[in-house]
Amino acid sequence: MTEIELSRIDYTIIGITNPNCLQLIPSDSEKDPQRVAVADVDGILQVFSVKKDDIQIHFKTLPGPPIASVKIAGAQDGPTDKIFVCAGNEVRGYTKKGKLFLTFDSGLTEAISTMFVLGNDLILCGKHVYTHFKDCKDNGSYLCGDRIVDVIAFNSNRRLISLIACEGRMIRALEHARVTLSMEVDSSPTVLHIYRTENDDTVLFGTADGRVGILDVENLQGFRRWLVSNPASTSPICAIDSYDLIGIDRNQLIIGRQDGSIEVYHVNTTDLSDDTKLLYKYVCNESVSGLKCGVAASSGYDEILVVTYTGRVFGLTTQTIETVVDNSASGFISSADTSQKIFKLKADIDELKNKILKEREKYQLSSSLAYYNEVSAIPLLMVKDSFVLDRNSSTYNLSIEVPTAIDNILLQCNTEIDLIDVEKNSAVVSYSQSRITEENYLLATYRCQINTNRLDLKIRPIEGKKGLLQVYVTPLVQPKCSRVIKYEIKALSLHYRLHQLDCNRPFNALVIKGSFSLAEFHSWLNQCLPEVPEKPQISEKTVLYFGSSSFDSVLECSYRKGEAEFRSDNISTISTLKENLTLEATKKKVKIEISTAISEESVNFLLKSAEAKFAERRKFADDSILLKALVEELEIADEETRDSLSEKYSDLLKRAGEIERGAPDNSGCLRRIYDTLCQLYVDYYKFKGMNVESRTGAFREALETYDYDNVMKFFRINDKK
Repeated sequence: MTEIELSRIDYTIIGITNPNCLQLIPSDSEKDPQRVAVADVDGILQVFSVKKDDIQIHFKTLPGPPIASVKIAGAQDGPTDKIFVCAGNEVRGYTKKGKLFLTFDSGLTEAISTMFVLGNDLILCGKHVYTHFKDCKDNGSYLCGDRIVDVIAFNSNRRLISLIACEGRMIRALEHARVTLSMEVDSSPTVLHIYRTENDDTVLFGTADGRVGILDVENLQGFRRWLVSNPASTSPICAIDSYDLIGIDRNQLIIGRQDGSIEVYHVNTTDLSDDTKLLYKYVCNESVSGLKCGVAASSGYDEILVVTYTGRVFGLTTQTIETVVDNSASGFISSADTSQKIFKLKADIDELKNKILKEREKYQLSSSLAYYNEVSAIPLLMVKDSFVLDRNSSTYNLSIEVPTAIDNILLQCNTEIDLIDVEKNSAVVSYSQSRITEENYLLATYRCQINTNRLDLKIRPIEGKKGLLQVYVTPLVQPKCSRVIKYEIKALSLHYRLHQLDCNRPFNALVIKGSFSLAEFHSWLNQCLPEVPEKPQISEKTVLYFGSSSFDSVLECSYRKGEAEFRSDNISTISTLKENLTLEATKKKVKIEISTAISEESVNFLLKSAEAKFAERRKFADDSILLKALVEELEIADEETRDSLSEKYSDLLKRAGEIERGAPDNSGCLRRIYDTLCQLYVDYYKFKGMNVESRTGAFREALETYDYDNVMKFFRINDKK
């Protein structure tokens, strides 16, 4: 499979954009340039085309409420040339020439967050409400307990089937506004896409941990397999499209990520033996809001049209852009067209500079005439952020992006957390000496390089300790301002939702009884665990399952009015829940009764499962030390010396890149295993009424050469007393 060569062409800059706000309007001929419809949070929809590298705007609406979604649709068996936009709880329809033909007030109490149009069927979704309209008449609605992030619809055997992607790791199929199928997925879905082929249509979904999966709605009725699973790129998927860019009569898969990566894959949704292959990758350093494939600029040349969060609209075209460089003379020779473009750009820059000077003078004049008690102010700084758990490394990926250059970012936390270096992060970090106080366990400042508007960080919390992480984002603007964003560090922050529980384990139990309501206890649980639904289940008893990313342990939560029961194979999890739920009940002055049942076998089970994990991490650490010695001490560089090495050392040198990248994470994982087992040791004897804090140092030494029998002997030594 030949890799693709694409060239970037910048078209225009609009305002800040939401996801699903870019569409290409089909042209009369397949290879003719298409019109581009794009909208922003200022409520402006504009449709433009590119002719001879110039932008021709066909129409542009007036500012209004932020536009949440843009879709292209048309009558059944007719051209898809109608543009639909949703803003607030209203849907508007435009022709490609800009005529307003539809203004529809949905009457929804929630603002519309995502939309899908298929023929005369209009599907609108708010945060929790799914509503189906047919010919603008209400045809049914569904209230979802999870937050809805995306929706698609398609006809199957003359039935209209809708799929909604829910934040709680679930994709639900609906017919006539009733759930007919609930499909569990391994990670939170972020976007849905219909991959069309000659024989069949396949539903794909992107996830928050950067994977793309296939759903089988008809036969398997659930998740089929992962189509794209790249461990090196865990940034969330923001946009998906499929298109034949290389002319092989099969669509390639094009995805856009939150870290600005645009990737093209060769995929086969039916043949398992045909492996997915990465054909092209481009990084634009801004999160991708939307992408569509088609012909935008030059007839006959396909391209990937992309819009970023900050509003940059550009294309990655298959057309070859030629430049001639003459090293002997002036250094660069350009054609007459290129010279004309450069001259025009210089004129535009001069015009913008004059506008800026005039506005600055106008502002200074108005400031000097203002009353003494008036202050300068700027609008609220918009920040696109995400705080997502990476289960592989047991860390949180914190992403901050603003529409202007960042001056610095200050992190403050009142509990113990670790900051981990990110390879692509070029900011300079400095720590304050006051970080060791109770209020400031962490106080760090990231000073960004020039023209940096995005920063990615990795944060590792400590299980069992909750707190509040505050991020102060200061942009490089005048007058000076800062935006604070708060993230709650849960007591069991390294846990994630599961849909099924492995019951073949020894469990410890915690039972709490008292005069609390279901909603009250649900809010208490939300203070302890992430990914807890906003509302409890509509049933006699709410049951939730969780898994731990730091240790392969599980947790079952079962509660109703006046009674709650927890089961886990990790004593530390039970101890943390007991401590935090007791604290919440004390705050509310609710009297509760607590009973626990500790399983001795759960300790053996957990220590045995830790043995393989510890051996793997220790081997990785030894390989890292050995590789460093090979490279630095022996200075192995030439090919002849490499060939004379043993197979073990040759393999180490081949894996040098992988080992060097994973060394920082591996060190953190080893320390986390030590801390987890030491905490298990303390919590086990806490339930027995003994304090063994003074012996944790000796226990840690016993863990250095992890031998299961020796560790168990040390662990049980106090039982004999």
